[in-house]
Amino acid sequence: MGSSSESPTSSDLDVEHLDRRPTLSNVHRYTLLLIFCITQFLYTTTNSALFSAIPTLVRKFDFTQSQSVWIISAYQLTFASFLLMSGKISDIYNPKYTFLAGKFILGVICIGLGFVSDGILFLALRALSGIAASLTVPSALALLIGLFPEPKHQAIAIAALGAWGAIGIVLGLITGALFVEYTSWSWVFWFVSAVIIPTTFVAAFLIPQQKQSAVRKSGFIKFKSLDVTGISLLTAAVILFIFAVTSGSIAGWGSAMTLVPLVVSIATTAVFFYWEALQPVGCAAVPSSTWFIPNFSVLFGTALLPYFWWANIFTTYVLLWQDVYQWSAMSSAVHMLPIGITAFIFTFAYRVTWLRSLSAKWVILFGALMMMAALVLFAFADGPDKYWSLVFPGFIIGSAGAMLTNISANIAIFRATPPSMAGTVGAMFNCGLQLGSAVGLAAVGSIQASVQERHGGLADYRGQSAGFWFMLACISLAALAVLVFYRTDTALKIASTVQVPVVEVKHISVTLRGGLNPWHEGEAKVESLDVTKEDTQSYLRFSLHGSRVGEVT
Repeated sequence: MGSSSESPTSSDLDVEHLDRRPTLSNVHRYTLLLIFCITQFLYTTTNSALFSAIPTLVRKFDFTQSQSVWIISAYQLTFASFLLMSGKISDIYNPKYTFLAGKFILGVICIGLGFVSDGILFLALRALSGIAASLTVPSALALLIGLFPEPKHQAIAIAALGAWGAIGIVLGLITGALFVEYTSWSWVFWFVSAVIIPTTFVAAFLIPQQKQSAVRKSGFIKFKSLDVTGISLLTAAVILFIFAVTSGSIAGWGSAMTLVPLVVSIATTAVFFYWEALQPVGCAAVPSSTWFIPNFSVLFGTALLPYFWWANIFTTYVLLWQDVYQWSAMSSAVHMLPIGITAFIFTFAYRVTWLRSLSAKWVILFGALMMMAALVLFAFADGPDKYWSLVFPGFIIGSAGAMLTNISANIAIFRATPPSMAGTVGAMFNCGLQLGSAVGLAAVGSIQASVQERHGGLADYRGQSAGFWFMLACISLAALAVLVFYRTDTALKIASTVQVPVVEVKHISVTLRGGLNPWHEGEAKVESLDVTKEDTQSYLRFSLHGSRVGEVT
């Protein structure tokens, strides 16, 4: 049966031209990019620096080993939960002011954290700092995309943002060790404030005013679209779950202190999903339809793994090295460097052509196998003399696998979802990363504490080994889910948009084969007089019979 080509008539084709030419000088734009990168750098630096300070903070605030997970988890939990809301705040109220408010509040909180002498107040301020930090992430990305509309420069800017985050992991370990060893843990936070607050005022001056939406909404409608109820339910459920898990090793797994919050947490999670199903798409923090997008659920589960691996390895070995082996904070940080350096190197893994040609499914599985192999090595590294033979290669293999999994899942999850959902999907993916760390720290820490309580305390390596075997089981289950449920035949079915280069032409003509089937290369041709230079870009959006079928750059 032959196929015919048919061009849409002018009545069928709605064309919207979006002028995306930058209006700021390159010096102005790249100065702002530097500020965004410094902000990203400080977030990761603060968290990685705290790993060096955990033993000191545990002694100062008299935390148990299982309670010590809250030093990291208090921040990650609120950051993850409120990230779902902060994207909407940025869109509704203004990304410039959202970014500045979050940045300034975080700087002020960090000043207070350095003076705290009470453990509960310390954890409360850590939780508040997570909320403040969450305000800056979607708003910074929104501002960045607006500043760099050209695909080439935009890709460089986003890559730079990620690279500075990876650099922060490496330098944070050394910075934290320097502060702990030669000044005090308070300077971990004061250093952040000393950089964040001045750069906030610089950013306020340099960030251009943002255009307001043509559709004005009442204050109540704006507030309702934030889904405060859903976010509160999710936060409460995860807090109760972590409290139950950390209480298990102290009060006993069959005690009321463990079982009651665990049951309430499960019930609250069910209420959260029910509540989200009742909300309109525009008002839901996690639209229920998202979970039915092909591969989305399995990719969200994969997002839990990278930070789950990194955070537990950092915490386990810092406590072991400093409290048992009596290594200094600086020595511990230096021995941790292979993790951060490997993670930084593998942020550029997708520049390798043959790796880009592989299906994300196989890259994710390979990354998971690398993390699993590293955990097997760690399980037998029961002495300081095993660092070079088992721990060091485990750091390199596992960190490379975690970064491959992170990058592959990140790219795949955006390819699996419509462009109109990019903001929601990005927030959910980052939420998964942080929740994997927060919940994983609690579970692994509690298992280690339970085993150590029965077998001689922290110095007995059977506790750490049990934690590593548990992590191996969790990653194995996730890998099995990817192997079974990840579908490689959905790429064409979900490709509702296409991007083709603007070429030198005199009019617009669209050639479609097979009606509205997903387009393959060469099946659509868009021609326009608007030929641009390297630093400018013309965007055309068009729809056929009222349904958007393509986006052309």
